[in-house]
Amino acid sequence: MQPQQIYDFSSDENSHKWRGLFVQALRKVQLQVHPNLSAKEGALQHIEELILQLLNMLCMAQPRSVQDVEERVQKTFPHPIDKWAIADAQSAIEKRKRRNPLLLPVDKIHPLLKEVLGYKIDYHVCLYIVAVLEYISADILKLAGNYVGNIRHYEISQQDIKVSMCADKVLMDMFDQDEDIGLVSQCTEEPSSSGELTYDDLVRLEIAEERQYLRELDLIIKVFRHHFLFNNKIFTPQDVEVIFSNILDIHELTVKLLGLIEDAVEMTADGSPHPLVGSCFEDLAEEQAFDPYETLSQDILSRQFREHFSSLMARPTVGLYFQSIAEGFKEAVQYVLPQLMMVPVYHCLHYFELLQQLQEHSEEQDDRECLKQAITALLNLQCSVERIYTKHLPRRKPGEPMYRLYSRQVRSKQLAIKRMNEIQKSIDGWEGKDIGQCCSEFILEGALLRAGAKHERHNFLFDGLMISCKANQSSRLPGSGSGAEFRLKEKFVLRKVRIVDREDSAEFKHAFELVGKDENCVVFCARSAEEKGAWMAALVTLQYRSTLDRMLDTVLQHEEQAQPLRLPSPELYRFAVHDSEENIVFEDRVQSKTGIPIIKAGTVVKLIERLTYHMYADPNFVRTFLTTYRSFCKPQELLGLLIDRIEIPEPEPTEADKQALWNGDQPMAAELQRFRREYVQPVQLRVLNVFRQWVEHHFYDFENDPELRGRLEEYISSKSMRKWVESINKIIKRKMQTQSNGVSHNITFESPPPPIEWHISRLGQTDTFDLMTLHPIEIARQLTLLESELYRAVRPSELVGSVWTKEDKENNSPNLLRMIRHTTNLTLWFEKCIVEAENLDERVAVFTRVIEILQVFQELNNFNGVLEVVSAINSVPVYRLDHTFEAVPERKKRILEEAVELSQDHFKKYLAKLKSINPPCVPFFGIYLTNILKTEEGNPDFLKRHGKELINFSKRRKVAEITGEIQQYQNQPYCLKVQQDIKRFFENLNPMGSLGEKEFSDYLFNKSQEIEPRNCKQPPRFPRKTMYPLKSPGIRPVRTSTSGTLKGHPVPLEREPPHKITFRSIAETEHEISSTASVPTSPNTPTPPQSATSDLISVFMEQDLCNSYGEAGAQRHTLSHTHTHTHTHTHTHTHTHTHTHIDTHRHTHTPMYKYTHTHTHTHTHTHTVVHEYTHIISDETL
Repeated sequence: MQPQQIYDFSSDENSHKWRGLFVQALRKVQLQVHPNLSAKEGALQHIEELILQLLNMLCMAQPRSVQDVEERVQKTFPHPIDKWAIADAQSAIEKRKRRNPLLLPVDKIHPLLKEVLGYKIDYHVCLYIVAVLEYISADILKLAGNYVGNIRHYEISQQDIKVSMCADKVLMDMFDQDEDIGLVSQCTEEPSSSGELTYDDLVRLEIAEERQYLRELDLIIKVFRHHFLFNNKIFTPQDVEVIFSNILDIHELTVKLLGLIEDAVEMTADGSPHPLVGSCFEDLAEEQAFDPYETLSQDILSRQFREHFSSLMARPTVGLYFQSIAEGFKEAVQYVLPQLMMVPVYHCLHYFELLQQLQEHSEEQDDRECLKQAITALLNLQCSVERIYTKHLPRRKPGEPMYRLYSRQVRSKQLAIKRMNEIQKSIDGWEGKDIGQCCSEFILEGALLRAGAKHERHNFLFDGLMISCKANQSSRLPGSGSGAEFRLKEKFVLRKVRIVDREDSAEFKHAFELVGKDENCVVFCARSAEEKGAWMAALVTLQYRSTLDRMLDTVLQHEEQAQPLRLPSPELYRFAVHDSEENIVFEDRVQSKTGIPIIKAGTVVKLIERLTYHMYADPNFVRTFLTTYRSFCKPQELLGLLIDRIEIPEPEPTEADKQALWNGDQPMAAELQRFRREYVQPVQLRVLNVFRQWVEHHFYDFENDPELRGRLEEYISSKSMRKWVESINKIIKRKMQTQSNGVSHNITFESPPPPIEWHISRLGQTDTFDLMTLHPIEIARQLTLLESELYRAVRPSELVGSVWTKEDKENNSPNLLRMIRHTTNLTLWFEKCIVEAENLDERVAVFTRVIEILQVFQELNNFNGVLEVVSAINSVPVYRLDHTFEAVPERKKRILEEAVELSQDHFKKYLAKLKSINPPCVPFFGIYLTNILKTEEGNPDFLKRHGKELINFSKRRKVAEITGEIQQYQNQPYCLKVQQDIKRFFENLNPMGSLGEKEFSDYLFNKSQEIEPRNCKQPPRFPRKTMYPLKSPGIRPVRTSTSGTLKGHPVPLEREPPHKITFRSIAETEHEISSTASVPTSPNTPTPPQSATSDLISVFMEQDLCNSYGEAGAQRHTLSHTHTHTHTHTHTHTHTHTHTHIDTHRHTHTPMYKYTHTHTHTHTHTHTVVHEYTHIISDETL
């Protein structure tokens, strides 16, 4: 019988069977270990490759039983990961009796293993193997996730996995990785840090620092201290007290301080230049909460601590006990623990430096005062700790790294690379990879004597290498060519050596040795016990850091499982109901920058729960919710739900708890403390934050409903969170003051606005104001200011739910309707001015003046104004004036053509232009209204899940994205001066006078026919009505503009380079829009204002001129779309009756809609369409 050939997982024959088999399951494993992160496909594929490598290693032993696999794991896996992997696998087999506990696809792997091994193995053996693979994959993902969290990213990449594994000796040994994963390879995403840190930077980095520091305290307490307490036969309570001092008090203070800083950042007011954390330190300093640092410093730096600790570690029973816990744990206790106990001392000194930096960088007077008070209150503590520190320890050299178990993310990677490069340059004879390619951090340097060498060596320790050098004597000689200070003697790759402590002997004092895989060893001796302790602490930390990390993670996991957060009963507190598909559904993806799940749909109670979730804050969800909630919930109902949310009952005691209470115990004390800390306090803070955001950004809810405002003020006045309640009350007071006296924030510009331009009409001559008497520059400026004011006044609540088209629109969308009516009146006014100019010369002058106003609109980035002009010129009464168009100068025609092109091809050029300019601007509102309407009508309000209707929040998010784009252009005002008389003139425009829709439409069209009858070769002659000169003053200001608002003629649109369109496309994911829906394919407001015929909404329509005007439209191609649907309307014009009908209903705005009917449509159908749109307009009564 021939031996089984080695199975090649990567061969063409086999690779397709395994490729991708684990990826989806690994994604589930990743979500299990790090639910708030996501992983890239490449990262999961890399882990799949690693576990296939591991599977190959396990199968090479030809296992036939669970015992065989276990032996192979013990032989090949590094310690202590072998024990944990075996424990997990055994647990999986035990749980198999009830259900399959594994995420990796055991059922798919089992038949494939027959091909790998050449024989069928028992299912339990396969289960055991897969359990080992899953444990290792979870370990890798947990490690990578921790690294990603430390660098404040939210997605695990393949590079992250490689970098994090490089720092983990256990995994590197297991997979024998040898790649260039140093700091240089990690710096691609981080720009070089230059300049001084801002207050924001300091706070952000301090939060990361505090979290890291808290983990170090957890390691001291839950790993080291726990094992001292566990064996009371060896260690007395006095031993524990001497070694660990008041570390529990330090831990409690750190948790409290971190919580206060995080709360301050979360509750930062939008108007504040940065988070205000001064009060966090002031409150604690006044409570003398930092005083435990003085006690700990005295204890840890005392001679009693050193002597007591040394005597304990000298006992043989102590050494054996720690050796039995884990490999290297004795060395970790002996060398790492004393250094870890120094970390709080260093951290206390760090607080004093931080407070000074924050005070220097704070931009808020109150915050600076708080920081000053905190510094003053801590002055005695600072003097005391610094005195204790300098008395017992030598002062650290500038730039010398303090001991930390974890590298400080605060430190700049660029500075670390610079330091490593400097060291490498100082070493003569360097060969191989650069230090920065295989290391991420410089740890330590100093003199050590190498056994067998005549002279001391100067050693450099990095997190991946130890470099031993000899002083370069030649570099000190005059005229020496080499400037290197050291000559390389040896390099040690730390993951390929073991650190062995050596007892003092006659031969070696203060010695340790590095033992390679080939058992060759190198002995180094330090000058003193203190120096040896520093080297051993650093080396043991690097070797066993991953083991200590895993020990801490195991403890934290067991604590979580043993004491799960107990919530109130759902019968008493409806926000405690568990998540299920019947009450909440999430999107498949998570937020890219935070890793927070994205809600797709949910009940209103679940949405409120997630709005104020105890585990994390979600600012994006808060913004979207407050913008869109009115479409499914009334303000009074929302306030009631938030009040219910904040009133949290305590969990009820179980029967066992009641029995214990009866016996005089307090079984729930710890659980209630955790419940208040981890659930009640975060929820209360987040409800108050929602209140603050609500009154700050949506105060109109409270303006319109004084009862709602009174109810909120009454409720928050009863809450104990004084600082946050005061901040809400300040906002309400400010908003009420602004509402009562119209106070607004003054904007300061770098330069003064340009002076007002006058033409024929002068200041005070309001009776003479007209299109031709006012300066075209000033007409465009004042209209732009007015339209900017109208645009900036539109609130998101006026758009959500398409409320501007519904019955109560006057109350729900007042600002939007004002803008629509202004646009309508201005468009009609332009039309009226043109057709009322009977004399051809006057009419051409008026027409040209309108184009000049359009030019200035372009210069001012008033896209709404540009499209108002385009709409007026493309209206039926104006568009048919062929003789007028022919007399317009060619240059003006080209300008008009460029403007028309803005709306073509789904507004492609407009969107590119909007992307390319800098605010201020007035965007075209119609495109937003159309996209909102398409989203509202194309997606259902509710999604059905298991027979229950859930609020479709995905739909609301899409609408909020559109309103968010509107808002981003509402912040920057124009540096222009308002001329009140001109503004009033345009505010009071009433081109229709006392005429109704039909009468005014007839008037415009009849006037158009009068001045240019159909098919006339020459237009009739009319006398001039005006005596003033028709020549334009031009659109270059007479005086030079200092503001840069106008700099001559605008840049022609066709010269603009193509830009990427930024407007979000609206995806109708749930339901496609019905082809019969009354939604035009072009941006428009389908429900026009009162007394509106089609021109009233003309600016919100996409142009389709040929479709409307037949041959005439097709001939004037520079102003129209090329279109094939000309036959229908040409045919329509051949019938007198139809022509009359169009005369009557011209402003049903046939030219502005984009028909989808084919050329075979009949005369009768054309009538139907016209009447259909007329019906839509007639239903709209403003």
